[in-house]
Amino acid sequence: MMIRKSSKEGFTLVELMIVVAIVGVLAVLAVFGVRKYIANAKTAEAKNSIGQMGKDAASALEREIMSSTVLAVGGTAALNRRLCLSATATVPASASDISGKKYQANPAVATDFNKDSTVPGVGFYCLKFEMATPQYYMYNYTSDATTATVGTTMSAIANGDLNGDTVLSTFKLDGAIASGQLRLAPSIGETLPEE
Repeated sequence: MMIRKSSKEGFTLVELMIVVAIVGVLAVLAVFGVRKYIANAKTAEAKNSIGQMGKDAASALEREIMSSTVLAVGGTAALNRRLCLSATATVPASASDISGKKYQANPAVATDFNKDSTVPGVGFYCLKFEMATPQYYMYNYTSDATTATVGTTMSAIANGDLNGDTVLSTFKLDGAIASGQLRLAPSIGETLPEE
């Protein structure tokens, strides 16, 4: 006659608690990684946009601005190059419009990116820059050019408040004219990029 031994083997409470702790740590790391990934995806908008503004400023500088009057026979017209003048307003006009949310720019004349469309050589309209999709950031363009001077420096700026706590992140691309060409900074300056 054979005696069977009943086997009641299983996991101990300590083993189960260790597994739960490991799963918890992995979950925390996953959440952190996903948040970081989403923040990086959102900041890509700002970096791409101000990079494009810098390229647009370089292209605008190469455009020749001349008098629109008819020249006399044998007459000449002086060539004139200049940086686009500073935008008269940011898009959107207030940081509260992008605080923890997205903003859809208005494409109508004299609003948002077309605000300066009635004045030649000014702002986003001069750059031929606009955004048709909703945006996380508030954009600005500045330069030291005037109607009488070419200017020597420009800046493309994006401010954001991704988490809605009223603390703004800033991305900035600077450029300066050297040897008759607009030279852009090799990298974008970042202040509190994931704010």
